[in-house]
Amino acid sequence: MDYERQTEQDIEGMTVNERLFHFGLASHFDAAARARDVSAMVRVLLQAQFSEEQAQFTANTIAANPGYYGY
Repeated sequence: MDYERQTEQDIEGMTVNERLFHFGLASHFDAAARARDVSAMVRVLLQAQFSEEQAQFTANTIAANPGYYGY
């Protein structure tokens, strides 16, 4: 899949899961989360056009309580 930049308007208001599905990255993120691989989660989130800060926060939040998020 081509990960060319979407406009802010294209993805504005999407949840993390919606954005992952939009970019075809949900299975990659799920695999990284199940493996507890924070670095891989961040890489996938960056591909989904989250900022570095957003990606780090999201990955660390999930890693801190994976069961809560279904992992």
